[in-house]
Amino acid sequence: MAPKAHVLVLPMPCQGHVTPLMELSHLLVDQGFEVTFVNTDVDRAAVVAALEASGGVAALGGGIHLASIPDGLADDEDRKDISKLVDAYTRHMPGYLERLLADMEAAGRPRAKWLVADTNMGWSFEVAKKLGIRVVSFWPAATACLAFMLKIPKLIQDGLLDDKGLPVRQETFQLAPGMPPLHSSQLSWNNAGEPEGQHIIFELVTRNNKLNDELAEMVVSNSFYEAEAGAFKLFPGILPIGPLSADGAFRKPVGHYLPEDERCVKWLDAHPDASSVVYVAFGSITIFSARQFEELAEGLELTGRPFLWVVRPDFTPGLSKAWLHEFQRRVAGRGMIVSWCSQQQVLAHRAVACFVSHCGWNSTMEGLRNGVPFLCWPYFCDQYLNRSYIVNVWRTGLAVTPDADGIVGREELRSKVEQVVGDADIKDRARVLKDEAHRCVAEGGSSNDNFKKLVNLLSE
Repeated sequence: MAPKAHVLVLPMPCQGHVTPLMELSHLLVDQGFEVTFVNTDVDRAAVVAALEASGGVAALGGGIHLASIPDGLADDEDRKDISKLVDAYTRHMPGYLERLLADMEAAGRPRAKWLVADTNMGWSFEVAKKLGIRVVSFWPAATACLAFMLKIPKLIQDGLLDDKGLPVRQETFQLAPGMPPLHSSQLSWNNAGEPEGQHIIFELVTRNNKLNDELAEMVVSNSFYEAEAGAFKLFPGILPIGPLSADGAFRKPVGHYLPEDERCVKWLDAHPDASSVVYVAFGSITIFSARQFEELAEGLELTGRPFLWVVRPDFTPGLSKAWLHEFQRRVAGRGMIVSWCSQQQVLAHRAVACFVSHCGWNSTMEGLRNGVPFLCWPYFCDQYLNRSYIVNVWRTGLAVTPDADGIVGREELRSKVEQVVGDADIKDRARVLKDEAHRCVAEGGSSNDNFKKLVNLLSE
């Protein structure tokens, strides 16, 4: 059988955006498409280095080709500064993408017929149109988050926001019935970094809304109808194809920037009691102060429960190594600290009792599809909205409450973990959503049907 079209896949250059588009890429390869996955040079180097640590790039399979272009930042610049990253990539990457496509054709690669790009990379839709490449827009976060963005003109008209996207009134509001209530101070574009970069993010959002509307032939999202019924009723043109996963056995690599610690699953296997382990992970961007780190650590110790905690090498600058060493000595045998793990594998494990999470959308979807209760601890951007889903709409978890200094104390953590783990109703609701998630991606399910619509479009 001749291979189907050559598809170019382009994520926003952040871990939480690379992962779902890599999952989608594997699913497209399974359908016979050839995929070129375009990272920035820095991200591609991280992905390749992480793959080398666990079996090499061959693990991607033959259907996904890794390509890369510069993001416009110097090597030593901080890519966790989202406004700086956005400012650089919107100015520099269009020219580099055009050059990459020309180089690929010159090297004899089949011409890309389709671009499947992150909605946050709207500039690439213009490059594609100029070169006669058709566009599908992929939204990697909650569809409700995109709904808030698409409703910006209405929110300005209603006097809730000014024309710079900043709140005029401090109030909790709801876009539509069934959607998560959100405080006007917690809109994603106003919480993506330092206030001085806000205008860059807001301009990106409003420009992408326009490009998405004008140039994308289909908009798909990593979600499912039952999770976000209110948002899909408001915007029926957005098609959910999630929760995404590359394969049921979690064998296929999904573009992690750090090597996975493969001891995690064996460690969980050694905990025969179902729902006993507290899993703690804050994604790829969250930074904790040394004081907050110590409160969290001692809170986990106070629970008396086994815990698996993901601590990236850059998670807490300035943490005392002596303090950490002493803490690890005290909890040895009960607590395991790793720098990264296969989160899908961990959350699918029967030993996991609850997920202490920053509420990034990938983590939220992965927790949901595995029926794991949450303790929400959002850090920035859209994570406050996802917390509202978990706490107010689905009611599959609780949230931590920081003190007057903004610190979540050890006793607050201990007490909330006990409440989440001990709440049978939270567990039941999590189980119901898990079943609905599985039904959606199974044959005949709504997400599965939408994925087939995507495959049919890309086959044209």
